[in-house]
Amino acid sequence: MGIYEDRLLPHLVDLTCGSKFLDATRERTCAGLHGRVVEIGFGSGRNVPFYPAAVKSVSAVEPADLGWKMAAERVAAATAPVERAGLDGQSLPFPDDSFDSALSTWTLCTIPDVAAALAEVQRVLAPGGTFHFVEHGRAPDAKVRTWQNRLNPIQKVIAGGCHLNRDIRGLVEAAGFEIRDLDVFYEAHTPKSYGALTLGVAVTP
Repeated sequence: MGIYEDRLLPHLVDLTCGSKFLDATRERTCAGLHGRVVEIGFGSGRNVPFYPAAVKSVSAVEPADLGWKMAAERVAAATAPVERAGLDGQSLPFPDDSFDSALSTWTLCTIPDVAAALAEVQRVLAPGGTFHFVEHGRAPDAKVRTWQNRLNPIQKVIAGGCHLNRDIRGLVEAAGFEIRDLDVFYEAHTPKSYGALTLGVAVTP
C-alpha cells in the first residue's frame, strides 16, 4: 500500500467509522456472534467491546499495520483472544469450515473484488455459520442513488477505493448466502448519500 493508504487512511477510517453514535449499530451487528469468529476489515478494533460472551476466539483480517497498532488497547482488553491472522479479505489463509461466525462492518464498500471476498467468507464458515454485517451502500431511494453515483468517483479517490453505491444485499445473496435478518435504513447523523446502511445476518447453506 502507498503512504496515504498505510499511514493516513487508517486514521480517516477510525475518525469516520469510530464515532460514538455508531456504537449502537455495532452492538446490533455483533449480537449473536459465537464460537470461532473471523472479522474482515478489523481496522482499529472498534467492534471488540461489543463481542458477545459466546465468542471464543477472533481471527482479525486487517491489511494496514497502523490499523492493527491502533487496535492494541482494545485487543488487550478483549474478553476473547484476538489475533491478526490475515491481510486480504479476498484470500483468507484459513481451511474450509474453520469458523462459526464472520463479521464485516463498513468493509465491503472498499474491497476491490467483493465477490471474491464473500466467496472466501462462505468457504471458511462451517455449514450453518452466520455472517453478520453492516455496510453503507446503495440507497433505497432513487434521488439518493443519483447523488451516490455522482459522488462515487470522488469517494473512491479520497477514501481508499470506497464505493458509495454497492448493492450490499444483492452481493451477499449472489455469494450464496441465505439472508436471515435484514434492515435497510439511513443513519441519522450522516448525509443520506453516505449513510444508507444495510445491516443483517446471513447463513451459509
